Amino acid sequence: MQFTSEQRLDDGVLERGFTLGEIPGTLWTSGSAPAPLVLMAHNNGLPKADPRLVARARYTAARGYAVATIDAAGCGDRPRSAADERARADLRRAMRAGEPVDEIFESLVGPLVEKAVPEWRAALDALLELPDTGGPVGYSGGWTALGIRLAVVEPRIAAAGFFAGGYVPRAQREEARRVTVPLLFLLQWDDEGNPRQRALELFDAFGSDEKTLHANTGGHTGTPWFELEDGCRFLDRHLK
Repeated sequence: MQFTSEQRLDDGVLERGFTLGEIPGTLWTSGSAPAPLVLMAHNNGLPKADPRLVARARYTAARGYAVATIDAAGCGDRPRSAADERARADLRRAMRAGEPVDEIFESLVGPLVEKAVPEWRAALDALLELPDTGGPVGYSGGWTALGIRLAVVEPRIAAAGFFAGGYVPRAQREEARRVTVPLLFLLQWDDEGNPRQRALELFDAFGSDEKTLHANTGGHTGTPWFELEDGCRFLDRHLK
């Protein structure tokens, strides 16, 4: 891992860019070391510099965590395969025409998860070697499909916060039964792109003994800010 940039932000959080091979990432820390590490994944395709992710990362880091994200293959500025581009073009066309999109999402999101998981695990290995970071590790992010797979295969993850807004392929819906870490699940009740019943069925499928559902009125991007505060309290209970 090589650090490529560093700046102290006005809230006192230190933001550092890094690369791990061809994988670009960002690490936010607040100075208390070693701090529990939170992997914060954006939804598939969005860049690690997405303003909503950065705001959540800075807030969480200021609460005493090390927060890291990466641009996985096909996300942010990283090149997309020809198959990814075809799937995205098909998705845009189908949405404009009001046609069913589930099978297109399957062909797009499923392969992204398969490619992303090894890269996130490699990043976790490198991050935990730094003096600023330590365990236990949490996952927080809008890319629920990725989080499900990581929570199943990565024993170092001790708690997870998921957003219900992203498409979860059938394979990860089946894997949800194998997720056993404490879980906080956020649902926007009026999310235009995410059928409410499907989200409720996914929550029911999780195998965790401790799982909490927070539902709020509003559309896809309308998650109230206080959910970030509640999310940090959830992390405090399980990572500190």
